[in-house]
Amino acid sequence: MNMIQLISQMDKGQETLMDVKISRKNGKYNLCQKNKTKDKVSELHPDRLNLKVTDIREVTSDSKVFRFVSENVYLPPFQAGQYINVFTEIDGVRTSRPYSISSSPKQRSYYEITVARIPNGFVSDYFLDEVKVGDTFEGKGPAGNFYYNPLFHLNNQVFLAGGSGVTPFMSMIREILETGLGREVYLIYGSRNESATLYHNELIKLDKTYSNFHYTLVVSDKPETSDYVGRVGFIDAKCIKEIVNDIDDCTYYLCGPQLMYDFCLKEMGSLNIPAKRIRREVFGARQDIQNEPGWPKELSGEEVFKLKVGDKIIDAKSNEPILTSLERAGIKINVCCRSGECSLCRVKLVSGRVFQPRGVLLRLADEKFGYIHSCKSYPMGDVEILI
Repeated sequence: MNMIQLISQMDKGQETLMDVKISRKNGKYNLCQKNKTKDKVSELHPDRLNLKVTDIREVTSDSKVFRFVSENVYLPPFQAGQYINVFTEIDGVRTSRPYSISSSPKQRSYYEITVARIPNGFVSDYFLDEVKVGDTFEGKGPAGNFYYNPLFHLNNQVFLAGGSGVTPFMSMIREILETGLGREVYLIYGSRNESATLYHNELIKLDKTYSNFHYTLVVSDKPETSDYVGRVGFIDAKCIKEIVNDIDDCTYYLCGPQLMYDFCLKEMGSLNIPAKRIRREVFGARQDIQNEPGWPKELSGEEVFKLKVGDKIIDAKSNEPILTSLERAGIKINVCCRSGECSLCRVKLVSGRVFQPRGVLLRLADEKFGYIHSCKSYPMGDVEILI
């Protein structure tokens, strides 16, 4: 008696044979094949991406779009709003930066990121002034939790962007509009002025083309030309209420610099918008960390302390994250978000004290056993860590 005859005599055997027939017709589910699971997981979540720049486009005088293709594996899928961490070496220092993917997740022949210049930007200056088509980089696969969740988020979405914080929203907007998703989107974009606004002309065109997309620019500086007819000021409660039809039937997404976070969260609080309906993208270390609430008053930010790592002792500036000091000294450490969220860069604090700003998502176990996120920990004196 062969296997088919045996199955046919079993309870519900004919149904089982029909399932087998359908499975053979439609192909095998590779994830369940013996010894194939690891290959499939590696395909979707590769340890490293070898990325090549194939196109560079200027967005403003101080920002550019960089298009990457993969040289080793196919580009894994991502959720609109996620980022990739790009590694580079500048003047002998190996470092990385997380950049939101601004291209749509509906195509994966390439990823696009948008880099805007920041004052004294170590990596942004390098990208904007040195990188050219054909250059290659190493990167980590897509990561991050700043994306639409159909189980918890409402279909009316309000995007509050500041500066380069508009980049994850570009991916979300492109996906929604290009694929006809049934969501109503309000983008309220705060910028210094029109010329510093990323994707301004494209956003105006999308606003005119799609009835479910509403774009409002809010400039903080005095308008550069007399023909500017948009809003001037900040994204305050009055601004949000005047633009959004029903503020109580929306999920809010906030991405921008720390000052904008503090201001907009306070304004949304005055509108009684519950915290559970506000999504925030984590941002990297702020340059003016001395202005962070809770910063030690006795420190100016100019101090240089000693950081002991194993048998090495290196310099560590009080106004720079420990991660930056490690990279400058050539000490490699696993890293992804650089924003105190992913926990890949955590190290054990053996001795000394560190300052940790808001937004660091330490696990209870990390707090109990003395682990810190090196990307968001600043030395307050001589420190010893264990990697």
